[in-house]
Formats: sequence, structure tokens, C-alpha cells
Amino acid sequence: MENSNKVTVDRSKIRMAIETGVPLSITTYTLPHDVEVYMTEVLTVFLTELGQKQMIEYLSYCLSELITNAKKANTKRVYFRTKNLDINNIGDYEKGMATFKEDTMKNINYYLELQKKAGLYVKFRLQMRKDKIRIEVRNNAEMTVFEYKRVHDKLSRAQQYTSINEAISQILDSSEGAGLGLIIMILMLSKIGLTEENFQTLCQDGETITRITLPLNKETQDSLTKLSAEFVKSINEIPQFPEHITKINRLLNDPDSKMSDIAAAISSDVSLTTELLHLVNSAAFALATPCHNVADAVKLIGIRGIKNLLFSIGSMETLAPGNDKVKRKIWENAQKVAFFSYNMARNYCSSERQLIDDSYICGLLHDIGKLLFQTAHPNLINDLRNKFSEKDIPVPVFELMIAGVNHGEIGAMITERWNFPEVITNVIRYHHDPDQAPEAYRKLTSLISLASLMVDYYDGNIDFYQIDESLLEMFHIESQEQFDRIVKKLGQALEKEND
Repeated sequence: MENSNKVTVDRSKIRMAIETGVPLSITTYTLPHDVEVYMTEVLTVFLTELGQKQMIEYLSYCLSELITNAKKANTKRVYFRTKNLDINNIGDYEKGMATFKEDTMKNINYYLELQKKAGLYVKFRLQMRKDKIRIEVRNNAEMTVFEYKRVHDKLSRAQQYTSINEAISQILDSSEGAGLGLIIMILMLSKIGLTEENFQTLCQDGETITRITLPLNKETQDSLTKLSAEFVKSINEIPQFPEHITKINRLLNDPDSKMSDIAAAISSDVSLTTELLHLVNSAAFALATPCHNVADAVKLIGIRGIKNLLFSIGSMETLAPGNDKVKRKIWENAQKVAFFSYNMARNYCSSERQLIDDSYICGLLHDIGKLLFQTAHPNLINDLRNKFSEKDIPVPVFELMIAGVNHGEIGAMITERWNFPEVITNVIRYHHDPDQAPEAYRKLTSLISLASLMVDYYDGNIDFYQIDESLLEMFHIESQEQFDRIVKKLGQALEKEND
């Protein structure tokens, strides 16, 4: 039987999944009790981190019902095989179901072992994406036409009842549990403001997927935006963008400026000169001979490249990590993402010059919202908590912001305050939900999102299954083996450059 030793919930991994919008997944073949308990604990911690404790009781019941149904569906498949019955034939189906429950209950361990040998799994999947919580239970056995019809009949019947007691008293059919559990589940969901529209059952790529989608309501979203704006407004410690950077930027925006004027202005700034020459002499430009002249470097990198360099240096000066270990870790991760982003852009978008030019700066600044939490005075969070407890902002909404759900929006707000280009602001805002980015910036946002996931994968923070398949498809990555090769190559190149 499947190993069922108790596993401790890793709260830090759950927090990271919430912050980055990647899914969490637990797979089992026999669903021992300890695994079921673990799944419920993961769901509990996930909802607690999101400030949604009021949902725990109801969704825990739903999870238990769904994983039990998925395991039962798998058991049904191996049972029918042992009886040489065709589960897709209505006559065989009815014949098999007449004895299924009694036979399998007598020797359930035997059938569970058959499920495991057949590779029939039950998978619990959990994800927070932008403004929605998605809970899925999957099993790799597609429903038959008869099963699909029964499920949707049960969903229709659930609308007839106003209470669980009413449902129990009126359901007499005992075959397949008569769908009482499913009906109770729909009634449970109604208690947290959901309807059958939030519940979906479908068959796709050899799997049966049952999905519960919990949208943050408009009031919650509006409150979260309001709270994030107040947070940015309250951070008095964040100064305006450095004046020496702003001065050169104004020169870049002046149509009458000459390249010689720009080169002279940069030459008067030691840190900017150093960074510019470091950039043009990096592996990215692959120069045959080193460049030691600012005027030549300006011609090589171009106006857009210089602007992005200014935004990069200005941001790092303004939000410099100093001795703060957390801020330093965020910056180090950002630099990795910038490197991966730029090199992915050069290799997979080689004909899109503007995207390549913007890839490094957008990768570097994508998580700037996280830095704001570290930059803020330690008392600011408590001050805001007290302030909003006296207003109309619910505690769960405050917890959502603390969980990092809105760090993209917070980062976008600060770059708007600094008058950054729209492309940078939009990538920051949507890098965990690139499908929602404006069309003009969607591909770049997707690239940054993938690069960020690649770095997390390279550092061992996530698994391959957590990476959005649509991102892989966009950049023609067809297998884990191909993905591993790309990540390994980029990681080695980064380490070599840092030596």
C-alpha cells in the first residue's frame, strides 16, 4: 500500500505559491487517511494565509467529497476490468454497479493496490491567481457518458433544495450514494455565496477535472486596491527618484539633445559610467574588443537602452538593500530574473528588438512591490491595520495584501509615481497574470513571468508541474527535458558571468 507517513505542512511554500500565483499539487494513488488529512491541512493553511478562514469548514467538506469521489471512480475502473465488463457499455455498466459497492467494500485494499499498479491517481490542485482561488480534484480516468449525465442531474437536483435536511429527507435512491454528497456540497458552497456556476466538471486530456472557482468579489477587489494605494501613499521613507538620474532622463527626452550631450552627462556620473561600461562589455553584447569610451557605449546601447539603464540604477539606489538580508535576497533574485529574461528574449524573440531592449529592466523590476514592504518602517503595517480596522476594510482584505497577493499592483503604483514607461508598469502589474496584460505588452509580460518561474525552478523553489503550460507553449518548450536544458544552460552562464 501507499506510504502514509504523516507529512508536515510547509507554510513557507504555501506563502510562496500565493505570492507567485503558481499551483500547489498533491498526488496520491490510494488516498490513505494521512494523505487526506494532509490535503485538508494544506487547504486550511492556504485559506488562512489569504484571510479566508470563514471558508475553511465548507471547503474542507467539499474537498473530502471530491477526492473520495475521484478515488471511487478509479476503483470502479479496476473493478470493471476484473469482471471483464466494458464500463462504456450501458448494459455492462448497470451490471457492474449492481455489485460494485458490496464487492469492493469486502476487499478494498486489493482494489486500491490494483489502482496503484494501473497508475490511477487522485490529484488535488490549489491556486491563487490574481483575484480568484481555484480548487481542483483530478483523476486520470475520464467519466463515461452515463456518469457525466448523473453528475449533471445531481447538480440540477441540488437547486431544488434550500437546506441539507430537506435534501436528506427527500433522497431515497441509494445507488451510487444518490449524489447526496454532491448535493450537500453545492448547498455548502451556497453558504459562502457561491452558486453552481462556480462548480465545474469536465473531461480533458484523459482526466476528469472537478473545479471550484472562488472569485474575490468586487467589494474585496476594490478594497484591496484602495488599501494598496494607501500603503504606497503612506511610505514616506521612499524618496523621489534620484535627481541626477531624472536630469539625464530629461536630456534623453529632449528631441534637441545630441548623443555627445548625453555622453557628456553620463561621463559626469561615476556610478552611471561604471554601469554603462559594465553592460556593454558583458556577454550580452559579445564585443570583439572591450569598450572603454562612454560615447561609443552610448551608441551601442541606444537611447532606449540608456533609459532602461537609468531606471535600473535609479531604482536600485532608491531601494538599496543595505544590510537588510531580505531586501538583498529580493534584489539578487531580481538580477537573476533579469539575466534569464534578457537571454530568453535574445534566443526566442530575436527579431523583436524593442522586446529585447525592455526585457532586462522589466525582469529586474518585476518584484519591486515586494521591496516596498521591506522599505516601509516596521510600524507602518500596524498603523495601517489599526487605521483600516476603524473603516470599512475587512480584516481578510488586509491579510490578502500582507500575503503578497497584490505586490504587482503595489509595484505598478510606485513606478507610476516615478513616471516610468507604461511597458515597465504593465509588466510589473501583470507578471503573475500575463493573460490579463494589455495586448501590446502581453508577450513581454509572459516572458518575464516564465523567466521568474525558471529562476525559482533553478533555485529549487518550485517543481516543473507548477509552471503554466501556456507559457511553455508560447516559447515552444515542449517537454521537461527541454526546459531543464534551457534552465541549466542559463544558470551556468549566469554563474560564469558572476565569477
